Amino acid sequence: MRSPRPRRLTARMKLTLTYALFVVVAGAFTLIVVYLAMRFVPYYPLADVNPQAAAIATRPDILRALAKASAVTLLLLALVGLGVGWLIAGRVLRPLQDITRAARRAAGGSLDHRVGLTGPRDEFTELSDTFDDMLARLQHSFDAQQRFAANASHELRTPLAVSRTMLDVAVADPGGQDYRRLVSRLRETNQRGIDITDALLQLAALDHTPPAVEPLDLADTALGAVGTVREEARTRGITLRTDTRPAPVTGNGVLLRQLVLNLLHNAVRHNLPADGALSLATGPDPARPGHALLTVTNTGPPLSGTVDRLTEPFLRDGGRLAEQDPTRRGHGLGLAIVAGIVRAHHGELALTANPGGGLTVRVSLPTTA
Repeated sequence: MRSPRPRRLTARMKLTLTYALFVVVAGAFTLIVVYLAMRFVPYYPLADVNPQAAAIATRPDILRALAKASAVTLLLLALVGLGVGWLIAGRVLRPLQDITRAARRAAGGSLDHRVGLTGPRDEFTELSDTFDDMLARLQHSFDAQQRFAANASHELRTPLAVSRTMLDVAVADPGGQDYRRLVSRLRETNQRGIDITDALLQLAALDHTPPAVEPLDLADTALGAVGTVREEARTRGITLRTDTRPAPVTGNGVLLRQLVLNLLHNAVRHNLPADGALSLATGPDPARPGHALLTVTNTGPPLSGTVDRLTEPFLRDGGRLAEQDPTRRGHGLGLAIVAGIVRAHHGELALTANPGGGLTVRVSLPTTA
C-alpha cells in the first residue's frame, strides 16, 4: 500500500500565491518607474504666490510621500491579488476537482459514472474525455472478465458434474452397468475438461508471451488447414470453396495454422444442417496496404445480438450452437483463441453477420513484423 504523502500547499493555494505575486511584482515595477522618474526630474524651487501661506513641499518631501503611498498600494495589491487569485484559481481548477471525484469513485470500484465536462475544447475537456473513455474500456473489460469467470466456472464444472453423476449411478447399481461404455463416456467427458483447460492455457500464453515469427505465405497455411477439415465438411454436405492467392505475412506458422483451423471448424460445425457452403480466400488486403487478408465465410442460421462479442471466451450465440449433436458442440473458445492470435500478430479481426445467415470473418495481418 502506498504510504501517505506529506501535506503541502494545494494547487489552488499555489496558483493564488502566483497570481498575487505577479500582481505585486507588476505594481512594484510600475511604482519604481514612477519613483525614479520623479527622482530624476530637474529640481525647480516651488513657491506660493501668497507669502503668508504654509510652506510648500519640496521634492524630497514629495518622494517620501510617494514612497509611503507606494507601500500602502503594494499592500492593497497583495490583498486584492490574494482574494481575486483565490477565486480565479477555484474556478480554473473546478473541472479538475470533478475529475478527481470521478477518479476516487473509480478507485472504489464504481465504473458506471462519467465526468462529462461540457464547454469549449481545452486541456481539461480533453482530460475529461480521455478519462471517460478509459472508464468505458475498464467497465467493458471488467464486465467481460466477470462473464469469463462465471462461464469458465460453469464450463469446467459441467464435465466434473457429469462424471460424478455417471459414477454415482454405477455405484448405486454396479451389476447393471456396461462398464466398457461407462469408461468410454468417462474418458470422453474427461477429455472435454482437458480440452477446455488447454484452451484456457493457450489464451493466457497468447496474452503474455510474444510468439516467434518468420516470413511465410498465409495461402499455404490456409490450404494445409483446409485439407484437415475437408472430409468433415463433405460428410456434413457442406460445399467448400477456396481462392488462395499469395498472401505473404510475418508470423508464427503453428499459431496461424491454429487460427485457420479454428475458423474452419467454427464455420463447418455452425453451418446449416445440409447443403451449406463455406468459402476461404487469401490475398493482399485492398483496404490496408502492407497487409494480407484471410476471409472465411459460411452459411448458417441468422445471428442475434452483436457478433463482435463472439470473440469473448465461452460466449455463444443461440444460432451458433447445436447442443443436441455432440459433434457440433463446442466450448466457446475457438473465436476467443483466434482473437488472441490476431492480437499477438498485431493484426485486425472483423466479424460480420451475413444478411441471409451465417458469418464472415476477416483477418488482416501485417506483411512485415
